Amino acid sequence: MSGDEGELVVKQGGSEGASLGAKARNEWDISLNDEVPTDLVVQMGAGESDLDLDSLSLTGLDLQMGAGKTTVDLTGDYDRGFDASIEGGVGEATVLLPSEVGVKAKAEGGLGKINAEGLKKVGDSYVNDAYGESDVTLNVDVKGGVGEINLEVV
Repeated sequence: MSGDEGELVVKQGGSEGASLGAKARNEWDISLNDEVPTDLVVQMGAGESDLDLDSLSLTGLDLQMGAGKTTVDLTGDYDRGFDASIEGGVGEATVLLPSEVGVKAKAEGGLGKINAEGLKKVGDSYVNDAYGESDVTLNVDVKGGVGEINLEVV
């Protein structure tokens, strides 16, 4: 940690070329301080992940996914807007969005389907009912590789 910036690196242990057996499970549960304004950068490898970010005081999000299934919960009652960039690899990405905070989302899929449940298409973006009405706006940019992108207002 230096100044006001910190870095946490979590990696799968083992020797090069070693792999977990078919029934092995590698699970991490990481908690962050929800009162510190956080510009979060996450780079993930392969696997299944659930990022429950709804209680954090986010000022930005940059998420790069590997292969697998990822769910990102951004349903918090945020008191300030921020930009979220989510870039997918191969697999399924589900982004849960708030209903009370304005959301403008852009989603581009490489090879795959884009589902935008609870959002309406305006130009090249998807917006929720609170967009333009609330004091706070989340700008979400999702780029998928191969797979499905699900945007859901909760």
